[in-house]
Amino acid sequence: MFSNLKTQPADKILALMQLYKEDPRPTKIDLGVGVYKNAEGVTPVMRAVKAAEKLLWEQETTKSYVALAGDPAYGDAMVNLVLGDAVARENVAAAATPGGTGACRQAFEMVRMANPDVRVFVSNPTWPNHLSILKHLGIPTVQYRYFDAETRGVDFDGMLADLADAKPGDVVLLHGCCHNPTGANLNMGQWQELVALLLKTGALPMIDIAYQGFGDGLEEDAAATRLVASSVPECLIAASCSKNFGIYRERTGILMAVAQDAGLKTLTQGTLNYLNRQNYSFPPDHGARLVTMILNDDTLRADWAAELEEVRLSMLGLRQQMADELQKLSGSDRFGFIAQHRGMFSRLGASAEMVERLRAEHAIYMVGDSRLNIAGLNAQTVPILAKAIVDTGI
Repeated sequence: MFSNLKTQPADKILALMQLYKEDPRPTKIDLGVGVYKNAEGVTPVMRAVKAAEKLLWEQETTKSYVALAGDPAYGDAMVNLVLGDAVARENVAAAATPGGTGACRQAFEMVRMANPDVRVFVSNPTWPNHLSILKHLGIPTVQYRYFDAETRGVDFDGMLADLADAKPGDVVLLHGCCHNPTGANLNMGQWQELVALLLKTGALPMIDIAYQGFGDGLEEDAAATRLVASSVPECLIAASCSKNFGIYRERTGILMAVAQDAGLKTLTQGTLNYLNRQNYSFPPDHGARLVTMILNDDTLRADWAAELEEVRLSMLGLRQQMADELQKLSGSDRFGFIAQHRGMFSRLGASAEMVERLRAEHAIYMVGDSRLNIAGLNAQTVPILAKAIVDTGI
């Protein structure tokens, strides 16, 4: 039977990581892998996470299963973090998932159950795993314009024009903040126009919010998600704790189904429970338990928020340094978009050939579509990257 299997395409980012590992050059710079790194190149364990783990070790008395949807306290804490008071809690069904990826997978499974003919509208570009999962599930996708290669901002007119073709039964996949891979985001006025279009078309918005706190702040980064959730009849929200809590390997995420009709909660919650049971029975709890402890303890939460703000400001500082260095070397303001983007990533708009030259000639590793991880830089490597970009003619 195994001989009937087909070789699957290699993950481009994982392949890039292997090339980087094998590169003997001491000056090599990794801007490909999508994890936060501090100035020493380490993905640290946050102080509040360390403190919560110590408390958990001292207090935990069992490793027995929790509920199919995870610990209800985790659901409450995450709904509050993402949605605040924008939507009443009784209007939100929620289920813990293995990371934000698990939340996206469950969401796609759910919409296919609700409408076997569903189409999912995805931004061009989007996080590659969105497309990979949708293809694996056999769900048709429709791309909508998003990234303007000239301005390196959002092609909002093109986006609206393409999304006008959506209809009831379709899903529009949106990034809540810190768009991956471009770093280009809608402003609140544009989000309001988008909401009006969603109401007109009747399509269901699904928001993937993986970087809350990495852009403009915890509350600011949630504003668009809260606007959508409070304005449309129904929506889905896939949230991740990997980045803002730094617990990548704990695989901690959540899927929320929001409906203005509170009477639908029993149905949607039952569906989320069912999907968890079919895919992995009970969701992992360790990371979720830590997040719950941090969010529900004033001292831990304050320390976590303070460290997260340090991370955010560090990335903004690197963005500004990069834009300034490129302006100095190129004599042009064409790289100003780097300081305007938000989150871990920016897309340079360079060709695959230029990206390969950066790797071959300068030992600088980034994804082939020219997405670079700002958090992979530090104050010393920014000038090196800037010079390489200018020398390559980007």
